[in-house]
Amino acid sequence: MRTECLKRHSYVAAAAGLAAFLFGGAAEAASPFTLLHGTWSGSGRIEFENGQSERLRCTAYYTTSGGGNTLGLAIRCASPSNRIEVRGRLNYNNGRVAGAWEERSFNASGTASGQASDNRISLRLSGTIPGTMHVNVSKSRQSVAINTHASGLRAIRVGLSRR
Repeated sequence: MRTECLKRHSYVAAAAGLAAFLFGGAAEAASPFTLLHGTWSGSGRIEFENGQSERLRCTAYYTTSGGGNTLGLAIRCASPSNRIEVRGRLNYNNGRVAGAWEERSFNASGTASGQASDNRISLRLSGTIPGTMHVNVSKSRQSVAINTHASGLRAIRVGLSRR
């Protein structure tokens, strides 16, 4: 029973971190990550497969390079039952987004790939947390919706504001 609980919390933590990690959106066709540079914070909810949910709070630190086409990130999130730390890198090229992430507290990792257009990106998630993600972004706010097939986890919904 304890092993199942730890496994579920591991998936939750990795998914929450992944959500924060992948908050990047497409602000403009030439360089979708430039808008993200800086510090963001916000909250949302993690929804479990059993119908329960928890509040989630996150702070995201983004840096850009390569003319804004590469996004480096460090994310810290906390829910009542977990603390997580995600680091990663995403690349943008001609409307496509791809990258890798790792969650250090639970030794989870994976990739993300998809398309960016205007103020929205859609991603397919692979690795520890398989599923889909849809992101909307403006100059001051981001919203993220993740649907996953991970054991014990159903969805994550988070909103961030620029600090």
